[in-house]
Amino acid sequence: MSGDSGSQVALESGRAIDGDIDGSFKGYCRQIGKDRIIILPEEELAKESKIELSEPKEEDMEPGLMLPNGEINWNCPCLGGMASGPCGFQFREAFSCFHNSRSEAKGAECVDKFSLLQECMASYPNLYPGKTSEEEILDPKDGEKQDSPSK
Repeated sequence: MSGDSGSQVALESGRAIDGDIDGSFKGYCRQIGKDRIIILPEEELAKESKIELSEPKEEDMEPGLMLPNGEINWNCPCLGGMASGPCGFQFREAFSCFHNSRSEAKGAECVDKFSLLQECMASYPNLYPGKTSEEEILDPKDGEKQDSPSK
């Protein structure tokens, strides 16, 4: 990799990037695992980049919540492991029901499934801690503390 005329740049792990022939500091590069950390002076950062990024290949893209075929991606980190915990079956049932709900009040037909999920989660208080009586419930309208709802 070379810069302006009279510049020589070496991207070696953990070493300063060589500067102009007069030896002025141009930056620092260090490789840590898959990551490359590059520290540059402000004047180097102000220069327009000549790097062109290619579009990511479809096979390299990780799916989100929904897979390309329309199914739910139960391995998505966005689900926080809920699909594979001790209440994973109940979670998948309730989440699938809600996702596939066509009722006007989305998920209205899923109340029983969510109740089963809640019962399961209550069986594992160390994994799924519920709200404590010390937690405050704020009114979403004005942010003021409300009395806790009675059960």
